[in-house]
Order: sequence, then C-alpha cells, then structure tokens
Amino acid sequence: MRIGQNPVKIARPPVPPPQEVTVVVVSFIPYLSGYFEHSLEVLQISLESLWANTRIPFDLLVFDNASCTEVRNYLLEQHRAGRIQYLVLSEKNVGIPGARNFAFSAAPGKYIAYADYDIYFYPGWLEAHLEVFRTFPNVGMVTGTPVRPPVEISSSTLAWAEANPEATLERGVLQRWEDYRAHVLSLGFSEEKAKRTYRESEDILLRYRGKEAFVGAAHFQFVAPKAVLQEVMPFPMSIAMGDARILDQRINEKGYLRLCLTRRYVQHMGNVPSPDILALAGKEKRPSPRKRRRAHPWLYALADLPWVRRPLLFLYNRIFQLYYKRISE
Repeated sequence: MRIGQNPVKIARPPVPPPQEVTVVVVSFIPYLSGYFEHSLEVLQISLESLWANTRIPFDLLVFDNASCTEVRNYLLEQHRAGRIQYLVLSEKNVGIPGARNFAFSAAPGKYIAYADYDIYFYPGWLEAHLEVFRTFPNVGMVTGTPVRPPVEISSSTLAWAEANPEATLERGVLQRWEDYRAHVLSLGFSEEKAKRTYRESEDILLRYRGKEAFVGAAHFQFVAPKAVLQEVMPFPMSIAMGDARILDQRINEKGYLRLCLTRRYVQHMGNVPSPDILALAGKEKRPSPRKRRRAHPWLYALADLPWVRRPLLFLYNRIFQLYYKRISE
C-alpha cells in the first residue's frame, strides 16, 4: 500500500548530470599484516593525491573487493564526506575482472580513468591524458607513465603509425631514467636489474601533428573512453587477478591505439610507499623502534636461487590462501 504521494513527483528536483570523467579505483586489502601491512596507508595516499592534484571535475567510483573492516570504515568516512560519489562494498572478492565488469558498466562518465588502489597522481595528470585523446585519432587507452609492454599487444598502434604519412616512429632508450627506475622498483626490481633492463630494452616514440606519446599502455592505470571498454567487456572471472593482458589484447585486436605519456604523471607505489612518495604526501619516514639487523648479502643470494626461491614462494602462497580463506568465510 501507499499513503500519500511521493513529494519528488511534485517538486521535480533537477538531477545533476555526471562529470565527463569517472575515476574508478578498485581496492582489495583483506587484512593489515604481512604483505598488506601498509596497504591502507597506500590507499589513503593514493586517494589524497587524486583529490589534491586533479583540477578537472570528476566523479569517483570506488569498488571495494571485500576488504577488512578498517579499510571499509575509511571508505565509508570519505563517502559520507562527499569525496567518493559512488561506493560499492562487495560482500565477497569478485576479483579484478569482476570489479571492472561492474564498475565500467556503472560508471556514468564519457571517459573512465581506471587505477589500482596503489597509484599516486601528480598535478596535471588528467589534463595530460585527455590531451592525447584530442590529438591522436582512434585512441583506446592511455597510461600516465612511460611503460614498455610487449610489442605484440601494440601491433594496431604500430600499423597505424607506419601507414600514416603524418606519423613518425623513433626507437631507442628514450624515456627518462628517473621515470623508468621509479616504476620498476615499485614492481620489485633491484637497482642492478633496473639499470640493466633500462639499457637492454627500448621505447617506441610516436610523433603526430606536433605531439608525442610512447607506444604501449598498461592495465594498472589508464584512461579510456567508456564506449571502447564496453566493446571489450565482459572480462572472464575465473581467477581473482584475471588474465593480466586480456584488456590490452582486446583493445589492440579492435584496432585502437594504445599509448602512454612521455613523462611520469602517475606512479605505481606497490605495497609500501617509498621515501619519495612519503615526502610528497607530507609524511615523514617511519622511525624504527630499534635498529634492525640487515641480512647478510649471501642470504639474499641464497634465497634467490631457483631451487630455494620456488619452494619458499609456494609456502608463502599457501599460507596466504589458508588465512585469506579463513577471513573470507
């Protein structure tokens, strides 16, 4: 039954239109220990950098993949404060593919700016992304820092550039060492490995009508037209992390350009914020209650041997599965 009449029918309040860009962030922090010990701090730094360094109006959609109570309480506080426009709290972990299927369908903007929860945003990041869409035709996705993905998943971009008389390609070690180093160290590279791979691999620089972009993009952070993402969805949800390259492959197969900016406008932080990121966030380096003994170099070398590393990582993964399963039940 209904008593009276819904006042909204009479007052007819206007519905505010969505912003052109919807920023989508997916979070997954099941507990605050071990690998995830600093993850809430990483999420906070990421969102604070987004709010502080984005001048273009945007809507923020956060999809939380069954994180722990502390993380959800933080997100709820930010939602109540009006800093998160759309907050989805999933009862279970549907993985990155499931979160993207939901969020990319629900996001109301013309452009979707996707980021994992461990991304730092520098001033001007969104303007720089959108400038690429205004300059280059048929762009499918743009990443905000130089990356070097496999050439095979950028074949459509290379084919377009080679067939277009206004476009030129340059190959070589072209990105700044500082940008490359910051990215690969966040992936777990050692300083020595970073220096070696920087010299051994190459960038492909695309020039078109006075503008430059590197060929290639990455799925940890990107801006894409929603219409393009709808063409390549849904993503299979067989495992939590999903097929890491399926988004890249499908956009390439559709013939869209995949590009990245020529300097660092975003930065992947990993699971522990670096001293540089802490300084940018206005946080001091954490004081150590007591000086920790550093392991001997031979111990690192021993742990890196394949016949030692494999069983240790297997045990590490089994422990994670055991405790995550208990938390999820």
